[in-house]
Amino acid sequence: MPLAGAPLAGDGPDVSVIVVSFNTREILRQCLQSVVEEARTLDAEIIVVDNGSTDGSPEMVEVDFPQIVLLRSQINLGFAEGNNVALRQARGRYFVLLNSDAFFVPGALAQAIRHMDANPAAGLGGSRLIGRDGSSQPSSRSFHSIVGDAIVLTGLAAKFPRSKLFGRFDRTWADQNEAAPVDWVPGAFTILRPSALERVGYFDPSFFLYYEEVDLCRRMKRAGIPVWYWPDIVVVHIGGESSRQLTELEFSPRAAQVILWRMRSMLLYYRKHHGWRVHLAKWMEKLLYRATVVRNRFSSDPHRRDRGLHHREMIALMDQAWRDTDCGRVSPPRPW
Repeated sequence: MPLAGAPLAGDGPDVSVIVVSFNTREILRQCLQSVVEEARTLDAEIIVVDNGSTDGSPEMVEVDFPQIVLLRSQINLGFAEGNNVALRQARGRYFVLLNSDAFFVPGALAQAIRHMDANPAAGLGGSRLIGRDGSSQPSSRSFHSIVGDAIVLTGLAAKFPRSKLFGRFDRTWADQNEAAPVDWVPGAFTILRPSALERVGYFDPSFFLYYEEVDLCRRMKRAGIPVWYWPDIVVVHIGGESSRQLTELEFSPRAAQVILWRMRSMLLYYRKHHGWRVHLAKWMEKLLYRATVVRNRFSSDPHRRDRGLHHREMIALMDQAWRDTDCGRVSPPRPW
């Protein structure tokens, strides 16, 4: 069933570009410079949703980009609801969602519009993501499964990327230069058709961070709406800028708070789409962490001992996520 408030397509600009930001002022500035440059030859509106930043981000947008629509939230709504705020008032023929730590390679935005125009059945499209050094990033993925997640967590996916079995989740076995219909694409860049959102609804606000784009793509696929990966749309993605701003509750540089967010969302996703198998997902992760603890407990290598201690804390975080979400049934109040 669609979520309440799905947008209606109308006569507006070619595209609405939406950027959700949380305490990433300088990188946001670069992002918006990229967007403004790309939109110069298009009929476009640009919307920034500030998620309660305290680093001067909204003030920078007001001063440096007066042509941009700025929507302020007093709290951090997260990625899903932050985008929903903008989607409720976006007027474009297409909606483009862009992370604040992502930048268009010249021509990318126009190319995305061309692809959607040429593929009227497509509801959502993704780009080829690269790092600032040009290195490839996972840009199209398969839906989560107990076995698939275990393969990633054990490191087998990274060890055997060309295997169709072990490389399935990130599709590392596939030719990244070939366009393809896929299960889902990362939320660093997506282009959406408003009529597809009319059918399936907005992002589910239960997901504060992580899994929200997986859930949306799953709902689209279930409705028979194709999701596409287009490699000739190229977007530079730095990654992790917002999460690096969060230092509270960290038990180590691995950012325990963000890990907890990921675990909560994972449990919510599995409960929503796989029912009782959420128990298997939880115990699979805990079993792998526990195995690492046992394997490194008596090691003389201090790095291996630290790894064991870290995984013991990961078990505690999973137990906390299980309690926080009531076994994946409820989303804790925002902000997480």
